[in-house]
Amino acid sequence: MRLIRLLKYDLARETGDWVDDGVISEAQAELICARYEVDYHRAQRRSLGYNVLVGLGYLFIALALITLIGANWEEIPRALRMGGLVALTVGTQCAALRVYLKGDPRAGEGLFLLGSFFFGASIILIAQIYHLGEHMPDGIFWWALGCLPFALITRSPWLALQSGALALLWFILQVSMGYYPMLFPLFIAASLYVLLRGRTSVTLLLLLLVSIGFWVEYSLLQFWRIQQPDAGLEFQPENLAVAISLFAMLYLFGHWLALKNTPVAKDYAAVISVWCLRFALISLLVFSFAQPWESLIKAEWDHRLSMWVVVTALAAVTLFLALTTRRLLSTGILFLCFAAALITVSTSENQDLAVNLQVATNFALVGVGGWLIYRGIHDGISHYFFLGVMSILITGLLRYIDLIGDYLGAALIFILFAGLLLGAAKYWKYHQDRGDTP
Repeated sequence: MRLIRLLKYDLARETGDWVDDGVISEAQAELICARYEVDYHRAQRRSLGYNVLVGLGYLFIALALITLIGANWEEIPRALRMGGLVALTVGTQCAALRVYLKGDPRAGEGLFLLGSFFFGASIILIAQIYHLGEHMPDGIFWWALGCLPFALITRSPWLALQSGALALLWFILQVSMGYYPMLFPLFIAASLYVLLRGRTSVTLLLLLLVSIGFWVEYSLLQFWRIQQPDAGLEFQPENLAVAISLFAMLYLFGHWLALKNTPVAKDYAAVISVWCLRFALISLLVFSFAQPWESLIKAEWDHRLSMWVVVTALAAVTLFLALTTRRLLSTGILFLCFAAALITVSTSENQDLAVNLQVATNFALVGVGGWLIYRGIHDGISHYFFLGVMSILITGLLRYIDLIGDYLGAALIFILFAGLLLGAAKYWKYHQDRGDTP
């Protein structure tokens, strides 16, 4: 999948400059935009800066009113305070609904956002009036829940982002206090509905994926706490295995999504692919040291059976997606390597194995870097090429600072790096001589 899909609106606006300069005709610009499923004429009118400025303007109006009310809070009678807060919130939302139904949805969404900020401020101030601060996350929950109907009615990504971000904050606060938030899937379902039925939003997609990840991991912790009541909601080593399996499944889901013919699916697939790849490289860099492996070997693996059940279920879904995207062999090999490493750290108490696992991780980094360089040159994807080169350079720098095992092992790694980069250069020159270098 081409990463240029993430910049397609910038490309569409750039073609407008080409048309103005006489480089291409308007018909050619329309064809270029059509290749990436973008409306050329609509893209020229698209203004992210305008929407951001309007949104920030509404935000500062809300902050100004909240500050003004707060400065004179004690002088205002209690009944007037209560009635004023309710009237301000209800009035703003009614005005937003009126503007929205009159055919100006973007302005209506902005007013809905403003009304939701007033709603949150009202919850905080009313709680202060009646001294209702016993469990602070409850206020954030009601704020998120109050934003939810407007996000569903308008199917606005901005309103869904507001509700989803507040819900995620409520979720994190609840679990940090030892409580499990049962209603969090409601907000996940609402975000998914808006994502499927509303406008395209990469930010909402990423928020939804993060929310699902947190919910799955903490649901496992809650299940383990039921089995072991003295355990809290702190992350266990088994959570890491589940997280890696989730990212593997998500990466293959992105490739499956890329096979769809809709432009939205292809855009989301590109986003998922890029972020999963970055997660994989960061994880490999972290585990290119011996200390993380030693910590995992020392850790208490008290939930092996349930961990393996979840990992196996996720692996089955991943292999099915790999079969549909013709990546079964490579995915199967990667899962076998992952299973071997997981069995080693969860069953062995031999600390000396940490160095062996560290060396294997560094060779895996070399392999991933080489694969990215190959993909970058062969498929003309500059992001992959530079990401592969960067991963090899960072690995080389880390290994120079922290020598693996002995000097002979480090020298072998450096020779391997040199051979890989020189081979990539030769492959580049081969394509250049053929005239198809990206």
